[in-house]
Amino acid sequence: MSYFFPTAARPALGRNRSFLRSFEERLGIAVLALALLFAGAQTVLAHEFKAGDLEIGHPWSRATPAGAKVAGGYFTITNNGSAPDRLLSISSDVSDKAELHEMAVKDGVMTMRPVAGGLEIPAGGKVALAPGGYHLMFIGLKRQPKQGEKFSATLTFEKAGTVSVDFAVEGMGEMGGMDDHAN
Repeated sequence: MSYFFPTAARPALGRNRSFLRSFEERLGIAVLALALLFAGAQTVLAHEFKAGDLEIGHPWSRATPAGAKVAGGYFTITNNGSAPDRLLSISSDVSDKAELHEMAVKDGVMTMRPVAGGLEIPAGGKVALAPGGYHLMFIGLKRQPKQGEKFSATLTFEKAGTVSVDFAVEGMGEMGGMDDHAN
């Protein structure tokens, strides 16, 4: 299908070329600005920290309801080294204490308990602290983490030493009983 425009309705290209060039330049600048905005957002969302051969990826926690005494903490640890390392302890100003916990299901019964002796990160391996498995428990909250905020914590590793990380607080979502144990 073709369209026919009378000569009077067609723009004269000669006098509109500068307008088109200007429009293309503005469009190019807008596209570049959007690309930079999205690239910056990815950097903010995917925050990472390093300690020796270890990379700690995207530490996050859930917002807590008023009166909650505990909160969970999650992240990944990638060991780029040739020797294993071990997460020994966690501390944070958001809570009185922090513990590494493990959730497991055995014979249809869910259990959650502190992990004794730390968590090994194998050489060349990756360990995820995530809902339903290994996770941190911030016990005795001094304040309620709110969505959109961050709070700091210090992770101590056997070989890599200590590293300060920021936990991004995300929405409450489904609690699923995960964050309501503290004993």
